[in-house]
Amino acid sequence: LTVKLPERIYLFEFKVVADKPEGAALAQLRAKGYAEKYRGQGVPVHLVGIEFSKRQRTVVAVESETE
Repeated sequence: LTVKLPERIYLFEFKVVADKPEGAALAQLRAKGYAEKYRGQGVPVHLVGIEFSKRQRTVVAVESETE
């Protein structure tokens, strides 16, 4: 999911994990280079990885970083 605001851009990746957080959502944003096309626009790009537990049916992890 991409949210573009005049002063910043947010890129979200959502993952379903078996039970415990794995860090896979934020890792995928980095590995696939999803932020590349937004660099150079003069605004911060925020990467947000959100993981849901398949068993618990709730959010088990939220990680973020700014590029």
